Parts: sequence; C-alpha cells; structure tokens
Amino acid sequence: MKEETIENITKLLIEKKMNLAFAESATAGALCARFSLMDDAGSFLKGGIACYDACLKQNLLDVDEALLKKYTPESMEVTKAITLGLGKLIPADIHIGVTGLTCPGGSETAEKPVGTMFIYAVHGGEHIFSERMNFSGSQEEIVSGTIARCAELLEDYLLKLN
Repeated sequence: MKEETIENITKLLIEKKMNLAFAESATAGALCARFSLMDDAGSFLKGGIACYDACLKQNLLDVDEALLKKYTPESMEVTKAITLGLGKLIPADIHIGVTGLTCPGGSETAEKPVGTMFIYAVHGGEHIFSERMNFSGSQEEIVSGTIARCAELLEDYLLKLN
C-alpha cells in the first residue's frame, strides 16, 4: 500500500473537517488500526468495531438473522447492513464496512473463494462506494490488499468532494 494514500486521506479528512468509523469483520480492526497510526488521528478517526463473529453482526450491529442466512455473513448485503448498523452506534461522517473470506472455514464456494472481500461505505447515510474484490495469497496479504483498496476508494471519493 502506498503510504502517501493514507497520508493524503488524513489531510483531506482534516481539511474537510470530516471523520470516519469502521465496522470490520474479516479485517478484524486492521483498517481502523492503520488509520489510528496517522498523525492527528483523533481529529478524524471516531473508532471501529471488530465484528468477526456473525453473532456480533446480528446482536451489536442489528443485522437481520434472515439476511445472514440468505446471503451469508461474508457478502455485500451483510457488508451494507453492518455499515448501516455502525451508523447507529458511532456518529461519524463516513462509515465503512468490510467483510470477506481471508481463510477457509467460512462461506466459501467456487463462486466466492477464499480471498473474496467486500467493502461498503456511506457518507451521511448515502452510499458512496462499494466493491467486491478477489485476492490471493496469505491472510495477511488479503487483509493488506483490502486495506489498500479501501484507501484508494476513499481517497478517490474525498478528492471529488468540493
């Protein structure tokens, strides 16, 4: 990941007086932790929730059990739901949710293999970006790739704001 991307996001958030929060399943807080390492993180980072287990998605982030059963905890539909649920718990301008499969044992199939990751983001409750990605490699490489792609999407969005 390009260090400049995260630094640029930090500057843009501070300049625009905006803040963000994360709901992370497969990345288990790595995205939030990455942003917490930036200078002045307290001025733009509200925090995050690591919701690795489906029961946290359901009980804490108010994801409907039927949605979890129909689409699986690792899906775009559930990623959207955890992002929206996060907005009820942590007030922030931008909410970002991440789910996916970094290792065997989840809901992987031939159509959704290990390395499939989902990102969903809202600004003021309105959808701003989402993406389904496929990575290969170790768990660490999948998480790193997801963080890098999320940063790219966020930077692109912030650069387009007036």
